Amino acid sequence: MSLWLRGKEVAEQVKSSIAAEVRNFEERGTQPKVVTILVEGDAASAYYAKSKAKMASQLGIDYEICRFKPSVSQEVLVSTIKRLNRDASVHGIMVELPLPAHIDTATVMSVVAPYKDVDGLTTVNRHANITGEQGIYPATPLAAVRLLKHYGFTPSGKHVALVGFGQTVGQPLFHLLVRENATVTVCHVGTPDVSRHTLASDIIFVAVGKAGLITPDMVHERHVIVDAGINEVEGTGIVGDVDPTVAEKVHALSPTPGGVGTVTTVQLFDNLMRAVHWQEQLGVLERTSA
Repeated sequence: MSLWLRGKEVAEQVKSSIAAEVRNFEERGTQPKVVTILVEGDAASAYYAKSKAKMASQLGIDYEICRFKPSVSQEVLVSTIKRLNRDASVHGIMVELPLPAHIDTATVMSVVAPYKDVDGLTTVNRHANITGEQGIYPATPLAAVRLLKHYGFTPSGKHVALVGFGQTVGQPLFHLLVRENATVTVCHVGTPDVSRHTLASDIIFVAVGKAGLITPDMVHERHVIVDAGINEVEGTGIVGDVDPTVAEKVHALSPTPGGVGTVTTVQLFDNLMRAVHWQEQLGVLERTSA
């Protein structure tokens, strides 16, 4: 393989840009702040919340975790989000998913003000991602495209095979790629022969959540592959959707871990900067004396 599409270099560049924006806002009397809603009981959610706290500290961003017991009611979560919507000192709201089964995730997410929706999951922001209008787009698809372009590969004019069409990554990624002028073939659970489409493509994006899904017989030596899949395999740890042996056959591949996920965490805080700018445009940004 010619190239690993590693996320660290990209993340460092984005972190530097965000830190400069944070300083600029501080000089104008605004201290960027984000609040994460964490319902305890899911180990992965707790890990992500802590990792984001560490990143926020590095960037000079105020970060707060609102913790709730697994038995928390939907009404309490909704009222908490409404309070954070009204709090002008809070510029971003993140809800760690999944939520407990007794809570309707769609209802909870619908309460988040679109201009504070750092995850880009509200209906307003999902629609904006489709149309290209102003909004906050989901972090993982943005990170995947950003990683690809950082290494000099452009989707424009290329045939892209998008394997996976889930609401969190695949669907928003499709719209981002089309706006990048890529020709996109979407492969999903109803696609009978995925390899027919991957072999005809120049670039593969995969986000299914199935370890070893992309195998050597599905790729060629010119392929550039961005693996956004995350799977925990006993005895191995965290792996992506691409079989490790694929690396020997393709031109470029993003590793897991160390690829898209590395960029995604910092992309969330880039989304926070977009949120602060949006609130500034709306005239709801709180100013303190500099």
